Amino acid sequence: MKNYTSINDIDNINSWIEEAKEIKVNPLANKYLGQNKTLGLLFFNSSLRTRLSTQKAALNLGMDPIVMNVSGDAWGIEFGDGTVMNGNTAEHIKEAAQVVSQYCDVIAVRAFPSLTDKEKDESEQVLSSFVEFASVPIVSMESATGHPLQGLTDAITISENATKKKPKVVLSWAPHIKSLPHAVANSFTQAMQKMDVDFVITNPEGYNLSPEITKNIPIYHNQEEAFKDADFVYTKNWSSYDDYGKVLNTDPNWMITKEKLGNAKFMHCLPVRRNVVVEDAVLDSESSLVIQQANNRTYAAQLVLKKILEDL
Repeated sequence: MKNYTSINDIDNINSWIEEAKEIKVNPLANKYLGQNKTLGLLFFNSSLRTRLSTQKAALNLGMDPIVMNVSGDAWGIEFGDGTVMNGNTAEHIKEAAQVVSQYCDVIAVRAFPSLTDKEKDESEQVLSSFVEFASVPIVSMESATGHPLQGLTDAITISENATKKKPKVVLSWAPHIKSLPHAVANSFTQAMQKMDVDFVITNPEGYNLSPEITKNIPIYHNQEEAFKDADFVYTKNWSSYDDYGKVLNTDPNWMITKEKLGNAKFMHCLPVRRNVVVEDAVLDSESSLVIQQANNRTYAAQLVLKKILEDL
């Protein structure tokens, strides 16, 4: 595999899930695969789980990770083509990507959207520029429109906890105090489209995700109706797609409660705002899978790096 920038880079999600489970049982089985290989992790935005789990995955494979907080520790990078660089940016991506490629055998990039310019965000300017100008494989650690490491993690977690052949999975919007990206919701939706699940989305009016992502998935604006007979409820806030980046609704009635959840398992990518997105009674219960999800981040990242290393 050359790059991992989208859930759609997965050819067979069921075989990937099974391989990830094998890695989880024996994470050091391939501890020499990445020997003398360097993973560069470039963070344009903050991170906890993605940063630590991807480093841990690299170490499990024998790789040497190098971490850089690009926004604070590097020259300002220019991504525009033909730009007269007489402003705040001092280095162009054309040189930066090629230089980093000389230091690292694989480059992982994390860069959030602006949530102000839909066209620019959907062009994936940062991620696509690294893919274009780097000479080594690129891994997305979350981009403007997707979080494929998280999506793979969530598929693994559902597979581990499913008690029926075709579980019902609900992706539910929840309130938040800030305007948040669509990346996690997009990749989760794409992952569920690849799995044998009964998948629906529920969100308030005005919060439908991109139709390019949801396609023909049922979308409910009544949360209670969507939750009926659910086996898994995956909760995430996202801002409006049509009225791009805007917060149109902060209705606290969309918060996940123990009563609403019923017998379903609760999932969230973390971090999560307690008693805004979900009440304590859910997060502190046996129904919550959030810690297991966080643990599975390592094995999802390790699987991706393993597949890339095998093709180097």
